[in-house]
Amino acid sequence: MTAAVTMYSTGVCPYCVMAERLLKAKGIADIQKIRVDLDPQQRALMMEKTGRRTVPQIYIGDTHVGGFDDLNALERAGKLDSLLQGA
Repeated sequence: MTAAVTMYSTGVCPYCVMAERLLKAKGIADIQKIRVDLDPQQRALMMEKTGRRTVPQIYIGDTHVGGFDDLNALERAGKLDSLLQGA
């Protein structure tokens, strides 16, 4: 079973698109996207939870991964698969 993936994003964010592409390549079909450009309250909540104001902000299960660069670093380090599997 794969962990749930949540991504705070906006409609015009190239890093969000790259993050989604990487996750889909890993077999993650269902990404819960929270659009902070459409809902300012969600942006405030994201900033409160993560301490960051940029998108994407990605959660795998309860783990805050960070943005695309952080996600890609996990992939390059060979740690993304186990995180996605909920290990």
